[in-house]
Amino acid sequence: MKMGKNSPKKLRTITLEEHYTTPAFMVASKHYVKEQEINVADQDSGPTIVDRLCDLGDLRIAEMDAAGIDMQVLSLTSPGVQQMEAAEAVAIAREQNDYLAERVKYYPDRFAAFAALPTPTPDQAAKELERTVSQYGFKGAVIMGHTQGRYLDDRLFWPILESAAALRVPVYIHPTPPPQKVIEASYAGNYAPIVTVLLSTRAWGWHIETGTHSLRLVASGVFDRYPDLQILIGHLGEAIPFMLSRIDQRLPRDQTHLERSTGAYFRENFSYTFSGFNYLPAFLDLLLQVGVERILFSADYPYSSMQSARNFLDQLPVSPADRERIAHGNAERLLRIQTK
Repeated sequence: MKMGKNSPKKLRTITLEEHYTTPAFMVASKHYVKEQEINVADQDSGPTIVDRLCDLGDLRIAEMDAAGIDMQVLSLTSPGVQQMEAAEAVAIAREQNDYLAERVKYYPDRFAAFAALPTPTPDQAAKELERTVSQYGFKGAVIMGHTQGRYLDDRLFWPILESAAALRVPVYIHPTPPPQKVIEASYAGNYAPIVTVLLSTRAWGWHIETGTHSLRLVASGVFDRYPDLQILIGHLGEAIPFMLSRIDQRLPRDQTHLERSTGAYFRENFSYTFSGFNYLPAFLDLLLQVGVERILFSADYPYSSMQSARNFLDQLPVSPADRERIAHGNAERLLRIQTK
């Protein structure tokens, strides 16, 4: 239907933490979804999460249309390839990236892509990032947390970060469960085993793990070495915004020997997505801490509802111009997505 002169402009939307899988990857990663967990949280019937993860066609496009989502930036679902042995990680990452490139090519106006990187072999991961960006036009990469207990502040992984900075594409650090020793020390306690699982993942541990990973990156000096490096994290900042003033005060430059304050890196080298955190107080805290230019829309499909994310976006107490920035403008700038 054609809009009249006084009709509101349609809000373009781009979501950045949207996942997919393939049957081959589920076998390779032993990533199976329990029957009781396969429905999207706010739906009682219909396609399962596995159905939605495996579909990069009609089902996904129809659900995007129904929720008012114009483009998804797709990435391989958890656990990624970070916990695999090196040779397997290289083969699986390349296979998945080639598959994803074909699907994006089929729907160029609806899909873009983040690469999976075989971080167990960092030199190969850097080459895979360059290949997918230069050959396929991928918009960056998603790394699923630590690599067998090692984090990106380790100089072993800096060839990946150097490549991302040179290519001018971001690295999205996605949550993953903490190392097993951390789970045993910090999350196992006087409660049922399922509570340990939940505390160490979706209720707490995923987010603290990713926030700590981000702090380690800053403290390592990697952004002084590669000042153009950009990092994405989800869930409205993985608890960093709430603590940022305290971190800035208690982690001063005379101790870190960094070129800038700790907070400056989180305001200049990081951007933040929603990814299922449709919580107004958390959003407002992030907005006050980092500014609207660093906040990007996402839904965390299919683990969270696109419709709920879109409703949250539409109801944010921000100006129309700021809503445009969050909905698509910041993503277009950071990922160099061209609009027609």
